[in-house]
Amino acid sequence: MSAIISAAALVNVTPVSVPRGEPAYAPAATLEPVWVRALLILIAFAFLTLFLFVPLIAVFYEGLRKGWDVYVAAIFEPDAWSAIKLTLLTALIAVPLNLVFGVAAAWTIAKFEFRGKNILLTLIDLPFSVSPVISGLIYVLLFGLQGYFGPWLRAHDIKILFAVPGIVLATVFVTFPFVARELIPLMQSQGSEEEEAALVLGASGWKTFWHVTLPNIKWGLLYGVILCNARAMGEFGAVSVVSGHIRGETNTIPLQVEILYNEFNIVGAFAVASLLASLALVTLAIKSFIEWRLHHQLTAHQAAYALNHQPS
Repeated sequence: MSAIISAAALVNVTPVSVPRGEPAYAPAATLEPVWVRALLILIAFAFLTLFLFVPLIAVFYEGLRKGWDVYVAAIFEPDAWSAIKLTLLTALIAVPLNLVFGVAAAWTIAKFEFRGKNILLTLIDLPFSVSPVISGLIYVLLFGLQGYFGPWLRAHDIKILFAVPGIVLATVFVTFPFVARELIPLMQSQGSEEEEAALVLGASGWKTFWHVTLPNIKWGLLYGVILCNARAMGEFGAVSVVSGHIRGETNTIPLQVEILYNEFNIVGAFAVASLLASLALVTLAIKSFIEWRLHHQLTAHQAAYALNHQPS
């Protein structure tokens, strides 16, 4: 026993009392003094206060500074209300499209092996590496009056830019990785054994998806949808390029906030901004709940996998 303690001292580990079956020693770095842990917690809390809590409180304070009546009037002002409706409409179109794409892409990547798989993964990550403003400019080059499809669209009286279709296209582009990127690692960790068993027992592809795959990915799917919806409602760069900033027609909530702030309508700007802040708080609460459920789901799958693959 003394030899073990001496060896532990040489590698800078501290012996601790642990239950049977657990490691007998833990690295000294995990047993920091109380003052070090308190200092780290204090630094983290100070950072969150400065960069999260204070700006969040300021948004609601400025929006309500002149009273509830002024706050409500700023939100239901015709241009602001039009921006709210356009934002909701854009999200209602973009999120289901990304939901379908995300499930299909995750199913393909996680369940099958094929040439070009890495290329598909790279393309899914493309919006993360391209600036939203650049993606908006791409749509201008494609659908603008001087763009590749511009003359044909003008001849057929079809408006893409400076209209709802352009806003939806730009939003779909910047948000389509979210659902796929949440589902791919989840489906890969689950493997394909359950689907293979269902197919062997005679289930069709659709029945296998609805009764086997979908129940296993429902929390990860909902998690990706929430993130996608939050980004769709808060997108600024790409939408700013393709919208044309037409008041009452093509302004979303972020663009309306910018216009009100530039016009020195501070209360109106912060009142409308508080809607996005409220959305962020609700999204954070739902996200935390889903993360908790997803963690339990993954733990259960890992335990089941370990049980089924124990050496006989």
